[in-house]
Amino acid sequence: MMAPQKQVVLVTGFGPFGTYEVNSSWVAVKEMSLTGLEIKDVNLVVKEIPVEYDIIDKKVPQLWKKYNPVLVVHVGVSGVANTITLEQYAHNDGYNRNDNRGKCPKHFCCKEEGSQTLKSTINMNEIVECQNLQDCNIQAVTSNDPGRYLCDYIYYTSLSMKKNHVAFIHVPPLNKPFNGKQLADGLRVVIQAMLEQVSTKAA
Repeated sequence: MMAPQKQVVLVTGFGPFGTYEVNSSWVAVKEMSLTGLEIKDVNLVVKEIPVEYDIIDKKVPQLWKKYNPVLVVHVGVSGVANTITLEQYAHNDGYNRNDNRGKCPKHFCCKEEGSQTLKSTINMNEIVECQNLQDCNIQAVTSNDPGRYLCDYIYYTSLSMKKNHVAFIHVPPLNKPFNGKQLADGLRVVIQAMLEQVSTKAA
């Protein structure tokens, strides 16, 4: 008898862009992958995503199709964040900042005729209150504005596919004030809580 296939949790981080020659989001995700999520029967898959709109348009649907993940968590860096920030909403339009290739999406939007905003069904306020996070040395906060750049764009792209299985997390730049391992530890706790919430809703 074949063993049951493990559920996949897909976590992405972004590559370098602008002044961020080292993107803390990918550093934290890669660091977290070294020990995994420490949850039985869950396979953690991590991917680095270039800061390019066209690649998100192609890559994100491909990843959903390939892995059929139970949870997708996109992670990005924010210069104004000083701790882990859980984004509740994503926006469809307002994407007028050039990506790494000097391009913006057509009509400056993610999905033509798409809803102006999409909301993850994961309760971010509930996640920041989870006990394991309280025991962690990193605080988490919630936000309703991922910033109208690639972070917001990738979030909207995934939310348009499955709103009840998607989250976005902003992390601060490295050593402002947390190093890669500290960010990874915080991500792990948050993602574990998200997975528990998603699993409970699916039950």
